[in-house]
Amino acid sequence: MSFKTLATSPVSLITLLVLFFAFFLSFFIKSNHTPQGLFNAQKLALFNGTNEGLPILLGILGSVFDVTNGKSHYGAGGGYNHFAGRDASRAFVSGNFTGDGLTDNLRGLSSTEVKSVVDWRDFYHKRYKYVGKLVGRYYDSQGNPTKHLKGVEAKAAKGAQLLEKQKIEEAKQTTCNSRWSQDEGGEVWCEDGYPRLVQRPTEIALTGKMSKRCVCFNDSQLDQPGLEVYEGCDFHAKKCRV
Repeated sequence: MSFKTLATSPVSLITLLVLFFAFFLSFFIKSNHTPQGLFNAQKLALFNGTNEGLPILLGILGSVFDVTNGKSHYGAGGGYNHFAGRDASRAFVSGNFTGDGLTDNLRGLSSTEVKSVVDWRDFYHKRYKYVGKLVGRYYDSQGNPTKHLKGVEAKAAKGAQLLEKQKIEEAKQTTCNSRWSQDEGGEVWCEDGYPRLVQRPTEIALTGKMSKRCVCFNDSQLDQPGLEVYEGCDFHAKKCRV
């Protein structure tokens, strides 16, 4: 069939136009949506790992990163694909990877949890290529930080201070020795003193979780409030099964 014949066929003309449009659209997406700069939610959603011809991007606290190098994780079918094409900052600490859990809203998270999200952002800066900012909660239309981002940074700094304070306080106490095996289970013991479970008050204040640790106390300290004897363990036992 000659080109003249092909050109006069209405069906062929439509096919050519469709192919041209598809080529143009692909070129437009690649040339206009991948440079460093500003993204909106709709634009970022294009890079969710479902299009083989496009890079894979994700946002965290409004910073956008190219994670194509981690395609096996972030691409279609990957274990972290739920992060691709969106800013799901909250899910990095909540573990909720569905529905409303995939949001950039950190409202209600503790200082230490917010610090953890900031730490994740720092990880992506070190591991992957930074390509721009997501306009919305954390950056305005000019790419300037919003009050929400400044609030997150301040809360994360507070979380870092509280964790450091907790670390210093816990360093003053003698942590129990411990071991575990599949055959014998777990065991804690003290070379000097008696094992007691104690709550982490700073952590409770931050997250509301009743997290506990094993600390060795001597006789004169055993009357302190809040000390818990391991279940099934004698009051003056130096070793307890757990």
